[in-house]
Amino acid sequence: MRVPNPSLRRLTAALAAMSALAAAPAAQALQLLDASDGVAIEAILSIREPTRIRIEEGRIVDVFGNIYASGCMPPPVLPAQPGGVPGAGVTPAVNPAGEVVIECDREKGEIYVRPIGEGTKPVNLFVSSAQATYTLLLRRADTPADTIVIRDRSVAEKKIAQSSPCPAANGAASHVRGLKAMLVAMAGEQVPSDIAVKDIEQPVVLWREAHFQLERSYRGRGLVGERYRLQNVSDKPMVLAEPEFDRAGDAGGEVAAIAIERHKLRPGEKTRVFVIRQGARP
Repeated sequence: MRVPNPSLRRLTAALAAMSALAAAPAAQALQLLDASDGVAIEAILSIREPTRIRIEEGRIVDVFGNIYASGCMPPPVLPAQPGGVPGAGVTPAVNPAGEVVIECDREKGEIYVRPIGEGTKPVNLFVSSAQATYTLLLRRADTPADTIVIRDRSVAEKKIAQSSPCPAANGAASHVRGLKAMLVAMAGEQVPSDIAVKDIEQPVVLWREAHFQLERSYRGRGLVGERYRLQNVSDKPMVLAEPEFDRAGDAGGEVAAIAIERHKLRPGEKTRVFVIRQGARP
């Protein structure tokens, strides 16, 4: 039996965890990170602008790290002065050796992080929700304002398992198997006889910093697959996220799943992007 290459194993493992992708359109500046409790994940931290961090389908309840100053807690109030006059607010304490300033949006359960100083040392943060604590390794880069989204599939799957009856769960499992089979056909060299393949090699307008080309289309089993090749033609590192490729295609059909071979590209590097659609027109 031919053993799949490591890239294919990573792609199929990622796809097996999703039943469908129904994400809203996302701006280019978005880092979508698959995370789990206690496992370190890397992301880019802008040195010029605050970086927003949030948890998909969750709220940030606490942050730990080498923090210079934090606006997440209201300033303490001094005891009342003689005559019943309330004390003035006290400026929150500053840690001179700290690496980041943090501000909170308590209503949304999000934080905004900005690095301090001119160093290049990565910043370590521990971000906690009610269910887990995520370890972030934030590498400084001269990039615009950005958003980091932490996605914990284990939490989402647990919620689905608790709320879904057995028939729906079985249907979702069958759907995932179909998506996985299509992805294996797109990423490998051998394609089943019931899936039609067409070479296209058509450039697609995406971003100024990227060369994006539709290489092949795959049609069969009620699905249409599109295999793209993306190259970072800028002089800066590029971080890719699946929702950035949730867009209309020439074949029509709702996007069911997206997989990216490599999420981080240095200048000049390439990766393959796989898009699978449902019920596309013939």
